[in-house]
Amino acid sequence: MGQPLEHQSGEGRDPAGATQPELPPGQRLQRGWPVTHYGPVPKFRPERWEFRVFGATAGGGKHCWTHEEFTALPHTTVVADLHCVTKFSMLGAEWGGIPARTLLDLAPPADDVTHVMVWAEYGFSSNLRLSDFADEQVLFATHKDGELLTAEHGFPLRLIVPHLYAWKGPKWVRGVEYMTADRRGFWEERGYHNIGDPWREQRYSYQEEPGDGPDL
Repeated sequence: MGQPLEHQSGEGRDPAGATQPELPPGQRLQRGWPVTHYGPVPKFRPERWEFRVFGATAGGGKHCWTHEEFTALPHTTVVADLHCVTKFSMLGAEWGGIPARTLLDLAPPADDVTHVMVWAEYGFSSNLRLSDFADEQVLFATHKDGELLTAEHGFPLRLIVPHLYAWKGPKWVRGVEYMTADRRGFWEERGYHNIGDPWREQRYSYQEEPGDGPDL
């Protein structure tokens, strides 16, 4: 389930009509951007870096880009929030990068694809429904607020999925796998919710309902 339209800006109105930030349940407003990740920060080697789209592609083959080729794809900016499952929310950040929809156009999935697995350095992964991945605000980010991402925040590439918890958008992304059936990613295998909608506070797998995950 996607994020309701009225929540995309991170703002709401109180009964008196004054505009105020609106947060998902259980979240707190964060000033600044904490560094949160598991494991070491990978070293970026541009000559070895490659972005791949593979799995159930429309043509049955694999699509590859070098770092220079991928970052030369058409860029856009999205103003969107970031909600971390550790309960902080950062509102109204400007993200710059390549829309996920651009990737779907350049390397289309087969007709029976229902999910994607986003792969990152060190074998980290996150599964998404194709409909979530194709959302117009989903972005392979290279910049935040006009500045290049730092290594600690995911340089050279991180996925931004504003309507889901931030773990659904891995840092240091290296590829996308098209799948005809769902399967759990790294954190989903370790007890996190398979969908991760912050407005429904879908934090942990024990909260899943029938149809939320591949194991049910």
